[in-house]
Amino acid sequence: MFRPFVIALFLFIAPLAAQTDSADRPLVRLTLRDGSELIGTVIARDSLTLSFTTAGGVPLTFPASQVATVDALSGSVRKGRYFRSDPNATRLFFAPTGRSLGAGRGYFSAYQIFFPFIAVGVGDHLILAGGMTLFPGASSQLLYFAPKVTPLRSENFSLATGMLYMTAGGNDDGTGIYYTVATLGSDPFALTLGAGWGFSGDRIAEEPVLLLGGELRLSNSTKLISENWFIPGSSTNIVSFGIRFFGDNLAADLGFINLPGSEMAGFPFIPWLGFAYNFGKTP
Repeated sequence: MFRPFVIALFLFIAPLAAQTDSADRPLVRLTLRDGSELIGTVIARDSLTLSFTTAGGVPLTFPASQVATVDALSGSVRKGRYFRSDPNATRLFFAPTGRSLGAGRGYFSAYQIFFPFIAVGVGDHLILAGGMTLFPGASSQLLYFAPKVTPLRSENFSLATGMLYMTAGGNDDGTGIYYTVATLGSDPFALTLGAGWGFSGDRIAEEPVLLLGGELRLSNSTKLISENWFIPGSSTNIVSFGIRFFGDNLAADLGFINLPGSEMAGFPFIPWLGFAYNFGKTP
């Protein structure tokens, strides 16, 4: 049976104020009418000219008539080089990170082809997500709902709590997991630590499943990811590693899963495929 008090708890916590990074001069992509693009910050702008400083620190001034668009970016500049943000930073392969989407943003994702997800940011601290399996020819499909609230967030630390609720409908009381997760660090390296308590109907596990995840950026469009689950009282755990390819809005994951302690330990690894398309305003 779905627990209404859980929804009420999330809606109560969501408006809590939290630290949000902001810059006096946000990073933008400047596009000129000849198609040229520059990354940097706008220093001043009026009806006649636009003063601009590139990511490398070069000051430039353009006639306003030559400026086509100025678009906000969510990336960062390190040593004069622009690095775009990972558009799917709220998740590892499947497990959530502590990060939030932000107001006005969302994503559509699919895992292992048959598990689509859609998520939207409600305010700066709450994510509402859910979906339904798409197994061809199945007489029933699995429904899932996954809200997450991030009451604490800063540049290098985010703390979130949430749940994943799943049901096949009918008389099924539903199963899932309640969790708390924290992400430490940002680019180029971050760790995610979490604990989750499984439930089925009104029964909740006494011991949590533990999560350890990591992210390591390799380039402006790739990062390594590892997602690992440690199950209490079991000799079988879940470990995974792989790579994420991403652009400004689209991310695609290729991972490999192993089950140490089980008959499936060692080779071959179980492949993991996922992608996410982000939409909405740039944070």
